[in-house]
Amino acid sequence: MSPPALLPTDRDDHPRQHLPAAEDVSSGGGKTSVPATVCLPYRPESVAASRRFVCAKLREWGLDALADEASLVVSELTTNSVKTGCQTRMMVAVRRPTDRIFRILVSDGSCAMPVMVDAGFQATSGRGLALVHSLTQGRWGARRLSFGKIVHADLAIAR
Repeated sequence: MSPPALLPTDRDDHPRQHLPAAEDVSSGGGKTSVPATVCLPYRPESVAASRRFVCAKLREWGLDALADEASLVVSELTTNSVKTGCQTRMMVAVRRPTDRIFRILVSDGSCAMPVMVDAGFQATSGRGLALVHSLTQGRWGARRLSFGKIVHADLAIAR
């Protein structure tokens, strides 16, 4: 498996400023895909809240076909953030940087970077980032920030 790509940015170190800007892209049905962000506490129930947030945006943008993959990806990324034990809030965001990409971003207060491991057959955990890697066809990555990190994952939008 190839390593994830870094998300380039040259903005100030403020959490919202590290969420990549996106042009408003039409979702095909005349709807505009306005970027959206939600702040969530570091609690296990935030994983379900992140899924509801992402699926609601997909429905709003007419991209229901991505719901299963996006739910798995955001679940894995927010679960990893919840496990950091940070006491601040994590941010989950969605963007449409192009008409062919749906981007999920999760930022948290931990500087520990995500590492994809080769989980053994008997392992009870450790497969999450491999799943993200597979679902995004390797189009995911992370960037360290002064306050923590931001992880992004891109899902392809079928025409």
